[in-house]
Amino acid sequence: MKYYLDEDLSPKIAEILRKLGIDVLSAHEIGMLMASDQEHLEAASREKRCVVTRNRNDFIKLTLLFFNDRKPHFGVLIVPHRIPGDQFARIARLLHKYAARHPGGMQNYTIDFLPTK
Repeated sequence: MKYYLDEDLSPKIAEILRKLGIDVLSAHEIGMLMASDQEHLEAASREKRCVVTRNRNDFIKLTLLFFNDRKPHFGVLIVPHRIPGDQFARIARLLHKYAARHPGGMQNYTIDFLPTK
């Protein structure tokens, strides 16, 4: 599974994930700060990556738009707000576990919530 971390997640999470062997890009690291949510989803789709975000509502709407317009989409994984954003190691560990359970990635146009355990 390949991840694209939205700018609402720290690039420290990407650093930890890489040490765990996960293929991940961070919006912070690739110059995508201040990009629109649609631009983030398009960038992730070009790379066949699942978007990881805390921005649930906008990415649910965009997923429907991409589905209706038949644009490529490789999944959206939402990090619940009950997981504090400054718990970088915890988020990385949960993303690592999720990737292990989905080695082939998510199905196209799938929206899922990161399990908190």
